[in-house]
Amino acid sequence: MSAQAAPGANAPKILRYVSQRPDKAYLREGPTYAHKVLWVYRHRGYPFAVIGEFDTWRRVRTADGTLGWMSASMLSDQRTVLVTGKGRARITADAEGGKVVALADPGAIASLRSCNREACRIKGEQVDGWIAKDRIWGVDSNEVFDKLPRR
Repeated sequence: MSAQAAPGANAPKILRYVSQRPDKAYLREGPTYAHKVLWVYRHRGYPFAVIGEFDTWRRVRTADGTLGWMSASMLSDQRTVLVTGKGRARITADAEGGKVVALADPGAIASLRSCNREACRIKGEQVDGWIAKDRIWGVDSNEVFDKLPRR
């Protein structure tokens, strides 16, 4: 079994996005504690895409395509995004661009607040602004919403 997803149209459908609840979470080869640990994630808030479920386990995919299983207790419904791409991403005061309020390094994680067709409002440490959708992972390109629904 490969830990990497094959790129292309055969990728499993994303059911929803979630984030890591504790400071340390284990990605496993299968949906039990007896399965081999593939990766240890050490960043609370790291986003995952849920692509399957079995009992109290969630099959997840990461931004780089890594696939595995996590206990549902390790995951939160709080939405976060991961900054991607090369170089720093501009965070602006409004959705249409405008004044740059911050720059985000690739790998930075921020809370997701709302999205329009082109950009999403994010919030991080001392930063609240808009970032282009093509610079983040953790939201679908067609997602548009003013406020996240409460679960």
